[in-house]
Amino acid sequence: QVQLVESGGGLVQAGGSLMLSCAASRRIFRFNAMGWYRQAPGKQREFVAAIISTGSTDYADSVKGRFTISRDSAKNTTYLQMNNLKPEDTAVYYCNVQVKIIENYWGPGTQVTVSS
Repeated sequence: QVQLVESGGGLVQAGGSLMLSCAASRRIFRFNAMGWYRQAPGKQREFVAAIISTGSTDYADSVKGRFTISRDSAKNTTYLQMNNLKPEDTAVYYCNVQVKIIENYWGPGTQVTVSS
């Protein structure tokens, strides 16, 4: 079992920046992907960014060039640096770790609100 806890959300003006953190309860040695998803009110949860087990990264088109995902394995923490935030980035952001296809863990989420 892995517990995930997100932090770093908040209220920011358009054009501003936030860094989200996702702390895992234990070291994860093997995984398929670690990533971030978000869910805006009235919308489905959507993919934002991920680090694949090979070390490569993947981003949703809507955040490419503005968001950066990174990982500090020594701290069991994954980060999402969000720059040039837009009102449409407003959502609850969830951390995800896929250890195996059938073994997924989610954090409780952190609210990000971007004012225009």
